[in-house]
Amino acid sequence: MINLRASIAKEVKEEILGKVKLGEPVASLSKTYGISDNTIYNWIKGRAERHVSFLEYAKLRKENDQLKQIIGVLSLEVAKSKKKTGRQ
Repeated sequence: MINLRASIAKEVKEEILGKVKLGEPVASLSKTYGISDNTIYNWIKGRAERHVSFLEYAKLRKENDQLKQIIGVLSLEVAKSKKKTGRQ
């Protein structure tokens, strides 16, 4: 049986993931390295599922709470503004 899946060196995979983390588009990396963008997205998904530290999780929860507060304040301001103008 022929193996149709080419093996990609761990170093190359880490290099690609590092570039993704720095903001390089997956489509661009896909073309450059000759790897499907689905493969790269699967690597990202796999890494995200396994490598979330408690510190990072806590930071994201705090940021999420802050954003919820901002949304609440803005929602109240919009409601007040609508009351003043008589719009609903």
